Amino acid sequence: MNNDQNRDEALWETAKARVGFRWSLASYIIVNAFLVGIWFFTSRDYGHFWPIWPILGWGIGIGFQYARAYHGNSVSSVEEEYQKLKNKS
Repeated sequence: MNNDQNRDEALWETAKARVGFRWSLASYIIVNAFLVGIWFFTSRDYGHFWPIWPILGWGIGIGFQYARAYHGNSVSSVEEEYQKLKNKS
């Protein structure tokens, strides 16, 4: 039998979400470090720290992606709630 047929689909989706988060986090760190480097080497007076805007904006998205990958198992939550309601009756 093929391993693909034996795997749990919900676990597979969770694993894909977590790997996707790790890749997104790596690119977030690399790109924002590059932007901070540009700011550092081009701003002689070290005035307005403009990289804060992409850091914050993209960071919000990374935060949501983290929450979905590591804390967002809504399938099991729905199943657990269904079981609770079913057992109440």
